[in-house]
Amino acid sequence: MNARSYLELQNNKHRLSLLLFISINTVSAVFTLLIPFQATPAFTLPLIGIPLCCLAAIEYIRRSPRQYIRKLNLSATVFGLLWAAHTYIKHQYLPNDSHSFLLISLLSIFFISAISLTDNVIAFCLNALPSALTILWLDDMHNTLRILFTILLPIVAFSIHHLMLKRSEAFTQALVTNLYHERDKFSDLSMLDPLTGLYNRRGLENRLNQLQAPTTGGHFVLLLDIDHFKAYNDRYGHTMGDQALLQVARTIRDTVRSRDIVVRYGGEEFLVLLINVSEEYATSLAESVRQSVQELLIQHHLHPQEITRVTLSAGIANLDKLDVDSAICSADAALYRAKSSGRNNIQRANSAQNAMC
Repeated sequence: MNARSYLELQNNKHRLSLLLFISINTVSAVFTLLIPFQATPAFTLPLIGIPLCCLAAIEYIRRSPRQYIRKLNLSATVFGLLWAAHTYIKHQYLPNDSHSFLLISLLSIFFISAISLTDNVIAFCLNALPSALTILWLDDMHNTLRILFTILLPIVAFSIHHLMLKRSEAFTQALVTNLYHERDKFSDLSMLDPLTGLYNRRGLENRLNQLQAPTTGGHFVLLLDIDHFKAYNDRYGHTMGDQALLQVARTIRDTVRSRDIVVRYGGEEFLVLLINVSEEYATSLAESVRQSVQELLIQHHLHPQEITRVTLSAGIANLDKLDVDSAICSADAALYRAKSSGRNNIQRANSAQNAMC
């Protein structure tokens, strides 16, 4: 996403440069038409072609708003050739010693390029060089050094500026990329429970937004709660309680499939979203989780010879029409029945519970 945003920003910058370049060329062409140099004809075919090309360029931009850097280079080449042709034609009407016209023409072209093409050294060269080479040829070696200096100085200066700008853009892009990476990293961390590494409720909500209707079977919500966990904490301490939570979380994660979504839903409560399974397989998988946790041996952190155990009660409900709230409500009611019926068992949500939710 970040790379795309940066490219869009660059493309928009090239678009503004292109529009500015077209505008300045239009104004310069109109000014030259209205106030011709000395006794030369006001109109030349290339000069008339510049405003027409400007209109065509604007229409082309409107119809194809993509890759403005290519359009900028193309426009720079076309307008550079038109100005060079105009200079050549005008020069034919002037005395042989009228070198001021050539210098003024050269400075005018560099002025146009310098204003709008400072950040695009390739487009600058494409626009300025045709006129510069034409003027160098027409000057007949009278002001060669002055013309070469006028040509080379801005090209060298803009090339150095271009390199500095590229380094700055590279640094900016790297910085923006790093910021996006850090943002994504912290966003991912905010969706994870710090103790177990499972999704938290925010992570569950994010995954649910991506959930699609089942392709085979159905989706099921499995709500699990550690039995008598408060008593476990009171007896062994919260450090052992955290260790028990961590091991139970790992056991649940290892027992279900990789495509299933495992969430620490509350303090000692877990939620598993079983994806694309049949009702029988969902029930079987839930029973596998219960048995795996029951067989879990949790070693006391202060007395390694002392082994502790925990059990799970669970409720399971069908996720019908992707109505998550109703499915969790039904699974919670089934979990309450599992607690009421002696704990360490799994209960399926019935139709009455579904109707109540």
